Amino acid sequence: MARKPELQILNPPSDVISAVKFAPKTNQFLLVSSWDTSVRLYDVVNNTLRHKFFHSSPVLDCTFMDSVKTVSGGLDNSVMLYDLNTHNESILGTHDAAVKCVEYAGMVNGILTGSWDRTVKMWDARGKECVGTYDQSAGKVYAMSCIEERLVVATSDRKVLIWDLRHMGNYIARRESSLKYQTRTVRCFPNKEGFVMSSIEGRVALEYFDPSPESQKKKFAFKCHRVKENDIERIYPVNAISFHNVYHTFATGGSDGFVNIWDGFNKKRLCQFHMYDSSISSLCFSDDGSALAIACSYMDEAENPPEPYPEPTVYVRYVSEQETRPK
Repeated sequence: MARKPELQILNPPSDVISAVKFAPKTNQFLLVSSWDTSVRLYDVVNNTLRHKFFHSSPVLDCTFMDSVKTVSGGLDNSVMLYDLNTHNESILGTHDAAVKCVEYAGMVNGILTGSWDRTVKMWDARGKECVGTYDQSAGKVYAMSCIEERLVVATSDRKVLIWDLRHMGNYIARRESSLKYQTRTVRCFPNKEGFVMSSIEGRVALEYFDPSPESQKKKFAFKCHRVKENDIERIYPVNAISFHNVYHTFATGGSDGFVNIWDGFNKKRLCQFHMYDSSISSLCFSDDGSALAIACSYMDEAENPPEPYPEPTVYVRYVSEQETRPK
């Protein structure tokens, strides 16, 4: 029997989905965090909810440390570790405000958490201790991405701080966002050359780490997730970005309910999927690029809320080479 190109996941969270993350090296297991205070693990192949555990407040991000351990953080200011085998949950530590971003940094075998308390903390999961607190004086941490030794932190004051995880004494660079409006998300290129970031004003920017004029000449920004109706252009936030690790193309998801796939290096849109139920709140390609997890959640953007109120949904789309490979 041929596999359908898209699957709707059963038993989704009951409130806004903050993050969807595939387990390392598989497209079978998907971790989902939500404002309903839950973190859930789904078996996508069998479309079943395998595990569910709770924070005391809405969860803003989650990630895998390895195939059986997860880490999550949210409005209860705490960083929670969960072992999917033993079902053991433990608090790794806390911030002084909400934990907005959680990343696992394999190169230093550490967990990174970014908070509205204007710091990033690094944690040693085995020793269960905080091994560093790094002031992001440029504002609350809104988005964060790391690849190998590079860490990119985007803040509430439209600043971007670039760090080297091997030498965290000070950041390598502090830049102004090239987007005029509030940053929504940031993701590092798989080839480590730079990062892509998006704003609430329907724009995406490609930036390069190398400060040389030749590299900086290559950076650019483009408009997307905008819909024209009767000569009025509606501009939507771009909430989510995920890279295809094989082709280095990337997906964006917006509050217009659309997912686009882009070839950033050749400045081309490769495709747009059908319109989804509501705003795209999170996206994640599996490591091999065969599947894209798509979270839809109405995030109170409209002046007049839709009736009936859209329920959160999660889809997994088995993407084709045609949709994701540079032309």
